[in-house]
Amino acid sequence: MKNCNLCLIRHLNALKELSKEELDRIALYKRIHHYKKGDTILREGQPTHGIYCVMSGKGKLTRINSLGKEQIVRFIKSGNLIGYRSAISNEPPALNLTALEDMTACFIPKEAFEEALENRQFSRKIMELLSEDLKQANLFITNLSQHTVKERLADTLLNLEEIFGTDKEGNINIALSREELSSIIGTASESVIRVLSSLKKEGIIFTKAKKIKLLDKQKLKQIAEGIYSRDL
Repeated sequence: MKNCNLCLIRHLNALKELSKEELDRIALYKRIHHYKKGDTILREGQPTHGIYCVMSGKGKLTRINSLGKEQIVRFIKSGNLIGYRSAISNEPPALNLTALEDMTACFIPKEAFEEALENRQFSRKIMELLSEDLKQANLFITNLSQHTVKERLADTLLNLEEIFGTDKEGNINIALSREELSSIIGTASESVIRVLSSLKKEGIIFTKAKKIKLLDKQKLKQIAEGIYSRDL
């Protein structure tokens, strides 16, 4: 949508803090891009010269670890702003953004973004996003070092449902391969398959192909917190 003032997505992020006039100025410069599943929107180390506002679709932010394997850091959905850290620091992105399904995103050039930062409410929201990113990075490191694979997977499944919701059949509304799940929690795909099978046998989840339904979220929460376990 060309007119930012008529776009409902802006109410999901920091752009809601901008005035009608400020949004009109952004609309003059922004560009709308469409991506297919598997397309790379951001590439690690390559300058972006602006930020993205995701209009529709889902994506994943990844990095390549020391072993040369992909590590999923975060998931992206409609309403998310992407690239603000790079735009503020004048550094290339440290992560890759790949579309998990067809995506549409508005690209806002750096100059227009910097002008918007003159709005104190908007700049405050961006600072809050940067703070939350740092918090999540610290939690990610803590989870890898202090929690078991089962605990990390339980926490991940709960987070995925919270982020993406469920479809009409009650499944988490995102289809991820076992390799992608293992990438999120930092383990081998064989370990993820084994834990998923265990959770399914215990009646805590139901799986069919890439679909996962959470049947007993209370037990999942207990597993994630390390206060419920059964032998695998």
